[in-house]
Amino acid sequence: MQGGEQPDKVIYKELSYEIIRILFNVYNNFGYGYQEKYYQKAIEVEFQRIGIKYKPQCPYQIRYKGKILGRYFIDFIIDDKIVLEIKRGNHFCKKDFDQVIGYLKASRLKLGILAIFSPNGLKFKRVLNLK
Repeated sequence: MQGGEQPDKVIYKELSYEIIRILFNVYNNFGYGYQEKYYQKAIEVEFQRIGIKYKPQCPYQIRYKGKILGRYFIDFIIDDKIVLEIKRGNHFCKKDFDQVIGYLKASRLKLGILAIFSPNGLKFKRVLNLK
């Protein structure tokens, strides 16, 4: 590292780029207008084709002082590192980010990707678990 340079701090850079590439590939080949479950299935086809390790619809229990309060079902956990939550709509909402943050806390993972299949293209945001 040369004077003043910062190390690359992007978490799971290569894997997250590959996930984003897959999302764009699904959008470009599938288009807009399908239900969320069909985007999920198309993404699974791509994960299998490329050989990315993933778990779909992962259940995580919400606990408080040893008591189970409820359960989350996360769209995808990729390579036991990244939460992928997909939506269909026009724009990001605060509740979508809150949902991903809850998933990150429950799974104790560091990175989430929130993706929306919209009429104007694919949109995505990286969400970090800072705790």
